[in-house]
Amino acid sequence: MSQPPPTLGVVLAGGLSRRMGGNDKALLPLAGRSLVEHATERLAPQCESVILNANGDPCRFSRMTLPIVPDSIPDYLGPLAGILAALEWSATHRPDIDWVVSAPADTPFIPHDLVLRLHEAFNETRKLIACAASGSQAHFAVGLWPVSLRHDLRQALVDRGMRSIRDWLHRHGYAEASWPIAPVDPFFNINTSGDLRHAEILAQQERVE
Repeated sequence: MSQPPPTLGVVLAGGLSRRMGGNDKALLPLAGRSLVEHATERLAPQCESVILNANGDPCRFSRMTLPIVPDSIPDYLGPLAGILAALEWSATHRPDIDWVVSAPADTPFIPHDLVLRLHEAFNETRKLIACAASGSQAHFAVGLWPVSLRHDLRQALVDRGMRSIRDWLHRHGYAEASWPIAPVDPFFNINTSGDLRHAEILAQQERVE
């Protein structure tokens, strides 16, 4: 595949950051920029456009020049709710786009060929959904989602009480695109202050290379 079809990118920043002491993890600094800026800068060149899924006061993201889209279901139901918000936003505001790719805001090293490789995995398998993996670990929040599944996802969240991305993926079946974990795991995510310190080292290594 030389070029993927038009795809909307969504950076997921809707969580409560409990493991970081309740701080707004997306805004934590890494190598001079916030985590959410790193994720957006990686994803934006690969997508037709990018939105940020975030709850609460949108003014804290005033430096971001992209639409801020909160969950369309209350009570902070997790990344599935953020994916639903992106699918529904795309259907309303970008009906010309049939695909959404998601990446968490705390994953600053996402690969530059993420969107292309996920579409290739879909084309090879014809599964409805594709997700990323590195080494032997799947990263279910990093995925390619058809906008057409938005009604099914809303029903799963509201009527079935589903919260696990893994459960919803297994319900439909999914393809997997895998990346190596060396020299840097492209899906290294930051959950603790130790992770953030390690990410600083990785970012320095990237600049040197």
